[in-house]
Amino acid sequence: MAGRYIVVEGPIAVGKTSLAERLAESLGARLVLEEGEENPFLRKFYENPEKYAFAAQIFFLLSRYRQQFELAQRDLFEQAVVADYFMAKDQIFARLNLDNDEYVLYQQIYRLLDARAVRPDLVVYLEARGDVLTKRMRRRDRDYERRIAPAYLERVGEAYRQFFYHYTETPLLVVQSSEIDFVERPDDFDALLKEIQTVKHGVQHYVPLDSRRAR
Repeated sequence: MAGRYIVVEGPIAVGKTSLAERLAESLGARLVLEEGEENPFLRKFYENPEKYAFAAQIFFLLSRYRQQFELAQRDLFEQAVVADYFMAKDQIFARLNLDNDEYVLYQQIYRLLDARAVRPDLVVYLEARGDVLTKRMRRRDRDYERRIAPAYLERVGEAYRQFFYHYTETPLLVVQSSEIDFVERPDDFDALLKEIQTVKHGVQHYVPLDSRRAR
């Protein structure tokens, strides 16, 4: 895994950061985390989406680009890198939250910045049911997320599914994560890690044998 750039992606509260942290620790990789907490418009967006969606989206886009620019300046072959987001996912939320005029302007900015983004060697997409996302979001209990309705989480989850159904830019591992816990159950993480280490190209799906377990 030395020198590989691995991205963990998925909808709100699916467990991206938790898995990225575990992977980085296990692989001795550099960890790159999205700077969501630093976005001054995020809380305002959840209070008034129509007013603050564009500002929140542009802040995220520029923040993600800055991190990608820094990655591009480094020798990625010296150490593996694990991130809990990738640049292309920015489009998912932009399409979901911006009106048509805002989206047209956003796309012009996005195309300029994305051309310089580093492409990952592997994207790990964590998929989960809406009720699981709601449960996990409530469990982590971030104050600004308390305004997020389950219906919005469902929309985000469906937008991710549609995006990755058509995604072909890099190798992709789709993980059915509703019934596994790679934080509290070491066996779940070890099994997933082995799966990640086998993906070389194309699209693979990982459905744990014990995925029918109740959470």
